[in-house]
Amino acid sequence: MKKTNNLLLVTALLAFVTFVVSACSKNSSAESPLGQQTVSLYLTDAPVAYDQVLIDIKSVKVLVDTSKNTRNSDSCDFNRMGDDDHRGRPKPPGDSMLVWQDLNVSAGVYDILKLRNGVDTLLANKTVINGKVRLIKIEFGTNNTVVVDSVSYPLNIPVNAEGYVLIKLKGHEMEEYLPRKHRLWLDFDLGRSIVKERNGVYYLRPFFRYFVEKQSASISGKIIPFNASPLVTVYGEGDTAYAIPNPDGRFKLRGLKDGIYSVEIKGHNGYIGKTITGVVVAKPKETELGPITLVK
Repeated sequence: MKKTNNLLLVTALLAFVTFVVSACSKNSSAESPLGQQTVSLYLTDAPVAYDQVLIDIKSVKVLVDTSKNTRNSDSCDFNRMGDDDHRGRPKPPGDSMLVWQDLNVSAGVYDILKLRNGVDTLLANKTVINGKVRLIKIEFGTNNTVVVDSVSYPLNIPVNAEGYVLIKLKGHEMEEYLPRKHRLWLDFDLGRSIVKERNGVYYLRPFFRYFVEKQSASISGKIIPFNASPLVTVYGEGDTAYAIPNPDGRFKLRGLKDGIYSVEIKGHNGYIGKTITGVVVAKPKETELGPITLVK
């Protein structure tokens, strides 16, 4: 989520690749069966200085707390539970109410940088047991690649690092948009997730943020001219987000907390940057900045 590659960066707040069923509808009105719920996860990315980022996703699972009082699980060792999935061994005492459910994501390699400026796609949509989602586990394969200046480099998982990421929840984060239907947006922060070492080797350390559209705010606008190769940075209220406008100059940043932000536009190719301060955002509204013109 940071700087520019040859003056161009790539952006988004949970914009997506078709991870599961490309024809799935977000607003399906069919209710889930009693005793079960439908969990939908949407994926997007944040901007970085790469031509392509190809990520190998093997599986997505959720850990569902089926107990009446999910606060009783707050002291659980979720790192341990994510590490073993309880596969091949009995559950420890007290874990009987915590149930792993596989969301049956189609394994494959996905171009994350196609996801930007408010566009999103369905990562997973599955009916699972009723309860509160406490963990999301995304497992990665080894066929990961980053393309920089039209040159492809392997994107390695560090030695001794886990081949997965655990997203820990308290159980209340998902939006129930229809009875027993829940959804959440996952922001794949590529700026934090990809690290280039001094030896020129690229490493993948996946980092995600999550949000619900109705519980977060957004900022949008249009940069003129686009050949200024602009990078948009929004910061304030403990949040920092980045965007690279579309070819028409439009950009959109989602998942922001309520508050007052500054919007910094960095221009290139001889164009002078600009900073707009005092931008007020409040959920669930979109703050439209309108046209922003850069000059040489």
